[in-house]
Amino acid sequence: MKTINKVQTAAAGLAVLLALTACGGPATGTQGADIPKTQNTRDISEGVQPDPAAVALLPESYKAKGEITVAMDLSSPPMTFLAEDNTTPIGVNPDLARLVAKKLGLKLKFENTAFDTIIPGIDGGRYDFTATTMSATPERLKVLDMINYLKGGSAVAVPHGNPNNLTNDTLCGKNIGVTKGSTQQLKHLPNVSKWTCEEKGKPAINGVTLPNVQEALTQLDSKRIDGVFYDASALAWANEQQPNHFTILEPRMDTRTNTNVAMGVKKGSPLTPALQKAIQSVLESPEYKESLEYWGLAESAITEAKIR
Repeated sequence: MKTINKVQTAAAGLAVLLALTACGGPATGTQGADIPKTQNTRDISEGVQPDPAAVALLPESYKAKGEITVAMDLSSPPMTFLAEDNTTPIGVNPDLARLVAKKLGLKLKFENTAFDTIIPGIDGGRYDFTATTMSATPERLKVLDMINYLKGGSAVAVPHGNPNNLTNDTLCGKNIGVTKGSTQQLKHLPNVSKWTCEEKGKPAINGVTLPNVQEALTQLDSKRIDGVFYDASALAWANEQQPNHFTILEPRMDTRTNTNVAMGVKKGSPLTPALQKAIQSVLESPEYKESLEYWGLAESAITEAKIR
């Protein structure tokens, strides 16, 4: 019983540290004062003016309401999470969603919801769009119009120092954590398992589905799983915030897929053209590069808001 209590205590502590710790040091640059990034609640869209071309495409119902609702899973720093005030959404995705809303001349309402409930919520009309590091899979494209806004990528985290000498090609038979509803769970892990293991007569990679990345990294730290397969940017952030708990395998996992991530809106929505125009306007703005550089993702910039 003592062992269980120790593991649970350590796990809970690590989850909190990974979620909101400020031990990464002060943030500098154009986004704000020299304060920790987890405390910086500045709105990057302050002073940004609407894009007349995007506003012209906006359905009258949105103009009348004056507001647009974005759904996000606010549990994945540095992409999408809550500041230390436990109220303000911060990260790359909140930055870009705020900019999109400004380009449309609308107020932005955030809805914090579990990743796997976002698409049903959009399809059911509860949310207008999502900006939550979601890639355009064939399944998602059946119900969503998706518009590229970033380059993404996936990586595997293993225990600190990689004691089992694992590589991207030697995960066969291992217990690898993935988050519920993520592309890693739905597509990438099954495919990687197939071509690196099963087609070579080796045991499949055992995907362990967990509710979020904090829980996955907590289980990794307590040796209950062998690795975590997740967005490379989020793993890099967690490693920076809480060093010496895990090691990220290099290079990033080759998933044989387009790594762009996209904002999503209901399939065939009258909002789609305006949203695409607004995203394109954001990609061409200085604030886009400013946000990516601030969050350490300058290499993730793209230039075309392509509709998928």
